[in-house]
Amino acid sequence: MPDTDLARNELVARFAAHLGDGLLESHVEPDVDVWLRVSRESWREAAEFAKNGLGFAYFSFLSGIDWMPSPFGREMDSQIDIALGNDEASKIDQTIVQGIAGGETRFQAFARVNDIVNGLGITLKVDLPDDDLSVDSWVPVYPGANWHEREAWEMYGFSFNDHPGLRALYLPSDFEGHPLRKDYPLLARRMKPWPGIVDVEQMPGEDDNEDGASSE
Repeated sequence: MPDTDLARNELVARFAAHLGDGLLESHVEPDVDVWLRVSRESWREAAEFAKNGLGFAYFSFLSGIDWMPSPFGREMDSQIDIALGNDEASKIDQTIVQGIAGGETRFQAFARVNDIVNGLGITLKVDLPDDDLSVDSWVPVYPGANWHEREAWEMYGFSFNDHPGLRALYLPSDFEGHPLRKDYPLLARRMKPWPGIVDVEQMPGEDDNEDGASSE
């Protein structure tokens, strides 16, 4: 794999020139992809530049990330927790690592746009501090971001300034909590095993000793 990618490095350079200090970090994987992390103040400007300045007219998706490891472990009925035991599962490392292009907060919003003419895509990320989970809406730039932002509002508790109507997509209007946050308890899994998990009977002979004698 080549160690340079002129097209994607040029994208980073043009974003850096346009956003200045608003571009916080970038990562290019040659011939694969490019990731950019921008400041909250530059979030909408980055969308405008991507679409109108660079020709990334196709909006793919927008969503959220909660980088905090689950305080519940993987879950009571996961095979790794069964193997480790509840005490060991509770000791799983809780260190927050924000992934490619880094970050400084537990929560991030991220979005994907594409230049379908040149076959390039960009993933943009923005940090959202715990005390203010808000950022400018992309709807004025990419109208297709509308329901994606509604989903992030509902599932993560993010707020999008100037969105035309943040309201629930999936849940009752009086629902409390944000189900895609890592600290949201999945109570249904604590009341009964996850659907699809079944008891598996041993095959004949599986409990025999190595010499063929029954273990009973």
